[in-house]
Amino acid sequence: MSPQPGKITKADVVRRHLEAIIDGGLAPHEKLPTERELADEFDISRLTVRRALDQLENDGVVYRVQGAGTFVSEKSITKSFELTSFSEDMRARGLVPGSHSVRVEVIAAGARIGYALGLSPAEQVVHIRRVRTADDSPMCVEDSYLPESLVPSLVERLGNESLYRVLDEQFSLRIERADQVIMVTVLEPALATELQVPAFSPAFLVTRTSFDERGRAVEFAESLYRGDRYSYEMSVDRRSRQDRE
Repeated sequence: MSPQPGKITKADVVRRHLEAIIDGGLAPHEKLPTERELADEFDISRLTVRRALDQLENDGVVYRVQGAGTFVSEKSITKSFELTSFSEDMRARGLVPGSHSVRVEVIAAGARIGYALGLSPAEQVVHIRRVRTADDSPMCVEDSYLPESLVPSLVERLGNESLYRVLDEQFSLRIERADQVIMVTVLEPALATELQVPAFSPAFLVTRTSFDERGRAVEFAESLYRGDRYSYEMSVDRRSRQDRE
């Protein structure tokens, strides 16, 4: 028989108990009590415990490892469809943004990047490659390309600052809009190592071309985000047929 609407079930009690344990200070990847231990503690069936764990797993709060148990998941970071930099995203969530494995170089645009930025393949671009971190945990591998003619000496000026802040404050380039494509992919072994996840883990490939207020393409970026830590959210509405016509 299905529980009555609004009634707290035994599985709800177990779920709330585990959420309280996690909120009380369990770190990501720490192990939770076993199904048997929880069943004995609450004098309920293991099936009921499993139902509570299923709810937590579906919500991304915990993850299971066959034969090893149930563990606390790392908190997922949800990205809304606003034009913000990685650093702005992380600070808005109370996390400290950072970077490592930073490489900055000047290269020829080539056909693909030149097309995205409206440049000839022979023109020079500044290539910035960074592993972006949140609270020192790797979140994404990011390759950015900018026309060198718009950002002379960016190689010397970037440091560990937010790229968008440097563009605004030092080059008077304010990003106003972007064209963005999001695809689902998996991480090749070398990239997975950089992001500290198993090879072929799921990931988001985000390709973005950003424009300033004059409509100039300022940045072409390709970012690979960990699928276990990142998600996207959007608001959609359904207008009436009369509105659409």
